[in-house]
Amino acid sequence: MNAFPKVTIIMATYNRAHFIVETLQTIKNQSFTYWECLIIDDGGSDNTIDVITPIMEQDNRFQFLKRPASYKKGLSGCRNYGLDLAKGDCVIFFDDDDIVHPDNLKTSIEVIEKNNVDFCNYQKMSFVDERPAIKRVSVVIEKYLSREEIEKVAAQKIGLASCTVLWKRQCFNQIRFNESLLYAEEWECYTRIISENFKGIIINNVLYYNRKHPDSNTGKFFRNNAVCRESFTQAILLVVRNLKEKQLLSTSLIRYFVTISKDFAKYNLYENIIIILDLPTFEKLKWQLFYFTLPLRISVYKLKKAFKKI
Repeated sequence: MNAFPKVTIIMATYNRAHFIVETLQTIKNQSFTYWECLIIDDGGSDNTIDVITPIMEQDNRFQFLKRPASYKKGLSGCRNYGLDLAKGDCVIFFDDDDIVHPDNLKTSIEVIEKNNVDFCNYQKMSFVDERPAIKRVSVVIEKYLSREEIEKVAAQKIGLASCTVLWKRQCFNQIRFNESLLYAEEWECYTRIISENFKGIIINNVLYYNRKHPDSNTGKFFRNNAVCRESFTQAILLVVRNLKEKQLLSTSLIRYFVTISKDFAKYNLYENIIIILDLPTFEKLKWQLFYFTLPLRISVYKLKKAFKKI
């Protein structure tokens, strides 16, 4: 292992023996070599340790660790444990079933150092079975990202996926993932980081390939998994509270969150948002009217759109 790794890769794993070897091989093949990879087992029961032992014996930059009971089960607990152990100046989170571009670390570090920013956000591409073709990287800067763009980050118009950002470790000096969240934990955490005015760059280069399969958290969410959906509502409330405390919650963002809340009525999301906002009576009535007339306005919008096509 490098005595002073530049980058700490943190990978939570849970029963992914059938995928993880391929992922680790793409990490081993990184053109940038000064890294450590902390593989944090979340209490899995398969033979992950058996299949990765040959890789660890060949390359001591990989470490296999069990999540201690002092960290809650889940991605957040595993990542927080990794953050507390990280030696690198930068940190990055990779999943245990994906493919990493060979120039991922090299490109991201060069972008951060050349532009004197705190993080680099790159693009990802999804695949199912067939491994994607890896293309050579010629960096294309899309835009700079700071607290001025917090509205787009919070409304997910700018997507900071869990595995598509290389961070300077200082971004996590005072921040950790919320361990009560089992879905949308990275969105909630990364929104907090941006709200603290850490600055980064978005590049328009694909450096990560995420595998689509039914057991992924995203797949579960879109199949209406109750745990994921409830976690998403809790993440929304945390984001709303943080932005309100920092006076970064605009009217358009409130409208965005209130609109979303209609799909999560069973979790009382709208009512809890209103409690956090602590609005004057008139403002509260205005948003109540907006919320209850939302289905009608959506129907009218769809009709207008349909007529335009005729």
